[in-house]
Amino acid sequence: MTDSSAPALRAPSAAGARRLVVAAAIVDDVAAPRRLLAARRSRPVELAGRWEFPGGKVDPGETPTEALHRELREELGVTVDLAHELPGPDAGGWVITDRHVMRLWFAALADGEPAPLVEHDELRWLSRDELFTVDWLDGDVRIVEELTEHLDG
Repeated sequence: MTDSSAPALRAPSAAGARRLVVAAAIVDDVAAPRRLLAARRSRPVELAGRWEFPGGKVDPGETPTEALHRELREELGVTVDLAHELPGPDAGGWVITDRHVMRLWFAALADGEPAPLVEHDELRWLSRDELFTVDWLDGDVRIVEELTEHLDG
């Protein structure tokens, strides 16, 4: 599925603009999600051991969904079917740092078994009750809070 309902944003080029990053809330079933895949960072050292949504930066010339598919292949070795975007409160995105804004899509695995290939050393499937048993990156916490409303107990 594409992001046809979302604006056709590309990576910002203006100095001082927040860099667009994209991520996936990979769930076991997009129609009735019960578990979410979380990834533990292994680098850089200041983020090592903290948990996040898999994804990464949008490169110049890429659409957000192209970047997300590329990042998931590189980081986890998987392809996904993208479902709907989880719009954030910050002009549709989620400000996660003073330099980055994130867009996040629900996704289901289409091909491959997730493995921590790049920048991660562990993956974990979390139920709604387990979401806060891991140490999420600060910028991801409010997104995880929002996701509790979307996961079945």
